[in-house]
Order: sequence, then C-alpha cells, then structure tokens
Amino acid sequence: MNDSTSETLPAKPPVSLHVKTVILISLIVIFGPLGNVMLGKGMKTVGAVTSWAPALLFHFFWRAFTTASIWIGIGFLLTFFVCYMVVLSWADYSYIQPASSISYAIVALLGTFALHEVVRPLQWIGVAIICLGVFVVGHTFPSTTEHR
Repeated sequence: MNDSTSETLPAKPPVSLHVKTVILISLIVIFGPLGNVMLGKGMKTVGAVTSWAPALLFHFFWRAFTTASIWIGIGFLLTFFVCYMVVLSWADYSYIQPASSISYAIVALLGTFALHEVVRPLQWIGVAIICLGVFVVGHTFPSTTEHR
C-alpha cells in the first residue's frame, strides 16, 4: 500500500537538530533582551545628546564608551548575534524569527523590573498575543528546506 501523503509532508527533523535549535533560540531570547536593556541602562546614565557641537559629541561618546553597562550590553548583543547566525545556518528564518519573538515578553519584563519603566495594560495584551504566536510557531518544524 503506497501512502502518497507522506511524500508531500516535510521530513521530521532529527531530534538533535530540534534540541540544538531550542537551545540557540533560548540563548537568543536571553542575550538579545539583556543586551538591549543593558544598553538602555547605560544610555540613561550617559544622558541625552544635547548638542551636535564636536566637543560635546566627543564628550558624549567618551562617556558612552567608558560606561561598563554599555560594554556588558555590547557583549550580550554580540553573543546574541553569534547564536542568531549559527541557528540560521540550519533553520528557516520564517521559523527562527517568530520563535525568538518571545524575547518581546522578556523585554517588557526587564523594562518593568530592571529599568522601572511603565508597561501599560494594552502593551501587555500585545505581549500576550506575541507569546501565543510563538507557541503556535514553536510547534512547527524548524526547517522546511532541504540542505544539499
């Protein structure tokens, strides 16, 4: 008996590919928001650019690049970027981007608790919708393309 439907469905990825993908998406979800929050915290310390005068710009950038939280944020974002590049080498962008969007919830939580920003109820509803989308995408295959 020949089942023709099995030919049209994508092959299920090996378990090791799924585990590696979940691990790297988890690292993306952790390091992206942490990097952005650390940059935000550092820039709040540095303050706003108040003038485009060369001397004041130099002073602004000097303060920015000598602030520890900014360098920590840069380190976290570099880690995020490396993980993102690696996972995209085997998984589809159409899977990775939505699956890693759970980081929006992490950003909202970090913004509330670490930066003491106000996240309004409508914003929390948006975060919940994003999380629902992440749940749906997370139950699909990470790669639909065949590697040669």
